[in-house]
Amino acid sequence: MDRSSSSLKFLGSWADSHTHRVRLALELKGLVFEYQEEDSVDPSPALLLHSPIYKKVPALLHDGRPVVESLVILQYIDETWTDNPIMPADPFERAIVRFWCHFADDKLGPAVGLVFSSVGEGQKAAVDQVHENLQLLERELREGAFKGRRFFGGDNIGLLDIVLGCGSYWLAVFEEVMEVKLVDPDTFPLFHAWLRDFEEQKEVKETIPPIDKLLEYARGIRQMMLSLSTDTTTTPTIGAPATGNTTSNNDAAVEEIGLLQESLVL
Repeated sequence: MDRSSSSLKFLGSWADSHTHRVRLALELKGLVFEYQEEDSVDPSPALLLHSPIYKKVPALLHDGRPVVESLVILQYIDETWTDNPIMPADPFERAIVRFWCHFADDKLGPAVGLVFSSVGEGQKAAVDQVHENLQLLERELREGAFKGRRFFGGDNIGLLDIVLGCGSYWLAVFEEVMEVKLVDPDTFPLFHAWLRDFEEQKEVKETIPPIDKLLEYARGIRQMMLSLSTDTTTTPTIGAPATGNTTSNNDAAVEEIGLLQESLVL
């Protein structure tokens, strides 16, 4: 098994939760890698070469061969380096893990993103949606497939822990920046306890940036969004083409904010 830094190169962005997923998996596997920091809105020639479809981080180069998209990369890592597995051996359990990973990316993540990009009643509806999704996870921890487990992966961090955990720290950031309550320990005691335990793991602490740096980053993006909304007749939908009385500069700003926002969610 080749663990040398020359065989693995990892392209990512410091605040990107998908980057954190891959970094944490590499750390849990004990793999040595070379890291290249990318600008999320101005990708390097290397990233454009190795991720030509989406042109986004993360990208993992193994012996010069690229693997892209965080979930694909995580499963590739686990199948290539079989020590310290992050996926269960049983095919049915693997299917359950894959389902809830899809849920995190398809349901929970977008709901969290809406909390950040909305105001007023729209934000309240987004918070309610986050709570509905967290309630589903709470039920799985209480009486479903993950009942009685320390982590979703069992005694050790697994794939679903990585996917949910490397993004759930933004919940606390959003609570402070947006002045909302997303994870009430009384309402979601099992999820809350899981998240606190996850965040205390050594490899997680080495992966997730300091909270003050994350807060500064989130506040900066939020300020950009608010400033942009005051310059247009219609508040733009983040990640979608701008409409209304919007200049070309604002179009560029919307695109930039959309890319940055993607790095904030699960």
